[in-house]
Amino acid sequence: MANIGVFVERYTMSSSEQMGALMKLGQVAHMLGHRLDFLFRPDMYKIPGYDAIFIRALTDPLNSSYVAARLAQMNGLRVIDDPESIYICCDKVNMYRHLQDKNVPMPETKFLIESDLNLETGERMLAEMGSPLVLKAPNSSFSMYVEKVHTPEEYVSVGTRYLRRADRIVAQKFVRSHFDWRVCVLAGQPLFVCQYTIPKRRWKIMTYTEAGRAIYGQVRGIPVSEADPELIRVAIAAGAAIGNGLYGVDLKQTDDGFVVIEVNDNPTINQDEEDQEAPDLYEKLITYLAGEWN
Repeated sequence: MANIGVFVERYTMSSSEQMGALMKLGQVAHMLGHRLDFLFRPDMYKIPGYDAIFIRALTDPLNSSYVAARLAQMNGLRVIDDPESIYICCDKVNMYRHLQDKNVPMPETKFLIESDLNLETGERMLAEMGSPLVLKAPNSSFSMYVEKVHTPEEYVSVGTRYLRRADRIVAQKFVRSHFDWRVCVLAGQPLFVCQYTIPKRRWKIMTYTEAGRAIYGQVRGIPVSEADPELIRVAIAAGAAIGNGLYGVDLKQTDDGFVVIEVNDNPTINQDEEDQEAPDLYEKLITYLAGEWN
């Protein structure tokens, strides 16, 4: 029997979709003969007493989740997400450089510093990479701090604002689509495949109203066995460029094949969404955490 701790924050438990998935995970763990407990920040001292830790809270090197991951790793526990994956994926510049080093297909991407943010450079980049151009702050998540720019003036304005958050930002060729593919990979094996539909009159899978309300499209699950083998191959290669953990790989489909938009650690797993066509998803997660992964 394995003792598995799931590290959560209170906002994790406030989402009925996330909570439903965690309840399923617990049921499967008990069915397979293992113990699963939820651990909050005050419970961190208990981590060394477990066999594995599964992080289900927002990850960032400055967050408590990273401390939990490091503590688990230092005590020899199996841990998802591992600290190295958190460190890489929480900095888009770092993440994209890992993809580039392994020749993973992705849209044309450049990294900008303060001296690049001028009208002349903006005009040249829009001419070379196309308009609109996508600018991203390196520590963005959930589609925040990701914007399209159409003019050199917008390029300078948005880029300058993002550089208040970091010393480098990302410029990427815009790829138009009606949905994003999401392939979840664990230790080099696909766990689930789904499409994140982009809402009408939007260009990202998640946007926000002025009041702060999130707008997002439907999630459509696809059995892994029915997914395009090339989609799976590219997603696995993207995950391997980061490490050997659990990753949500976002891809777009073009006339020339699939391109990776980004690799996420701590991928979303919601009940009746990402797990729609993945009946063995929770069993595979528990099997990995219990040390029984083949």
